[in-house]
Amino acid sequence: MTEQEPVPPRTAVADGGAGPGDTAPAPFQRSPEQRSRTFTGILVNTGLANITTSYLWFALTFWVYLETRNVIATGVVGGAYMLLIALSSISFGTYVDRYRKLAVMRFAAAFTLVMFVLAGVLFLLVPGERLLDLTQPWFWVFTLIILIGAVVENMRNIALSTTVTILIEPERRANANGLVGMVQGLMFIVTSVLSGLSVGLIGMGGSIAVALILTALAFAHLLTLRMPEEAQAAGTDAQGGFDLRGSLAAVRAISGLFALIVFSTFNNFIGGVYMALMDPYGLEMFPVELWGAYFAVGATGFIIGGALINRFGLGANPLRTMLYAVILMGILGAVFTLREWAWLYIAGIWLYLVLVPFVEAAEQTVIQRVVPLERQGRVFGFAMAFESAAAPVTSFLIAPIAQVWIIPFARSADGAALLAPLLGEGTSRGIALVFLVAGLIMVAAAALAFLTPVYRRVSASYAHPDAQAGAAPA
Repeated sequence: MTEQEPVPPRTAVADGGAGPGDTAPAPFQRSPEQRSRTFTGILVNTGLANITTSYLWFALTFWVYLETRNVIATGVVGGAYMLLIALSSISFGTYVDRYRKLAVMRFAAAFTLVMFVLAGVLFLLVPGERLLDLTQPWFWVFTLIILIGAVVENMRNIALSTTVTILIEPERRANANGLVGMVQGLMFIVTSVLSGLSVGLIGMGGSIAVALILTALAFAHLLTLRMPEEAQAAGTDAQGGFDLRGSLAAVRAISGLFALIVFSTFNNFIGGVYMALMDPYGLEMFPVELWGAYFAVGATGFIIGGALINRFGLGANPLRTMLYAVILMGILGAVFTLREWAWLYIAGIWLYLVLVPFVEAAEQTVIQRVVPLERQGRVFGFAMAFESAAAPVTSFLIAPIAQVWIIPFARSADGAALLAPLLGEGTSRGIALVFLVAGLIMVAAAALAFLTPVYRRVSASYAHPDAQAGAAPA
């Protein structure tokens, strides 16, 4: 990437919207249909990149658990991924604000490709028994290379959120964010099926080869895309490679915006529990090939949720919609493992994933409306950092606790007898107990959020964005 000279916001990006989230009022260069086609191309390309990195990450998680049968290992792998996202997202957002969005996407794609090549070389050079020895550095180096490649690819998701502001009219942005949710759902479906089949049929080495091919294709396609609405990088006050001060200032400039980020973090706390324990629960219930296929069935809920948003939007108050969705997610998380029934588990996953796009799209839609474009990268990056930090905290905490205490207790004669009236019988009742408690906490937290003054302030910010622009921080 090469840094662009700052230019006045009016000429940096053509935008036809109104309000603080539409800081470049020059007319759009192309028709809505042309801009929509460009956005579709960027969305499809980002979806392919997300599919590839998630596919390899899922394959790594399946491979590690099947070879070690250790939930601590899977919890550390999942938690490390989210922790790396949390640590790097401020920098990602800073670069998105400082550079042209397509340049950021191309850099991220090239970097990910290089890291996956390194992972493939390491896999070929290090014998399998040494690579899977958790006491040796090779396992952690191999895992870290894959995770870093997957994490840097997330820079593209921040850039994608800002392209919605650049290319889509304000009244259609919620619907566009619904399309993003649909692509995420497709990502879960494809990666779940491919990852399970890859690990079961062609092994980890074959999975790396598939990821390399798909990453190279996505990079090549990205080079063909053009976005004339952003001839130069938008004028911005972002500085350096880690503008934490600017990120905080951008968030604090809008009254109640930090509270919005806190609200959207609710589902990430329980997400950390799922990250550590959902795959072990599924792999205890199904063979790896079937677990990937069944999870893909559940992940169709993502597409349904995104389609509903694309069709109907998020209502007059996206924040209210978000909190209702979080409450329902907590209820589902509490009940979908009350019995060790395959249909209950898959149905619960499906319903849960129907709701996830509502939470993500609501946050994106509010930020795109109330935050100036030249600061959106840092705001999205700060939000990603804050929200991602929640998952590894619970993941790192719950995985060892579940492995050392809860699971052995639930499988003991006394523990099984004690839990049977509430959770039934089965080998994974300890994990079910963790899911139940986490879901109830989620419901209580989201319900209390309705009673807070900041809920009313954020709702007012969205309803009257002009009045909130440049407001002093509360």
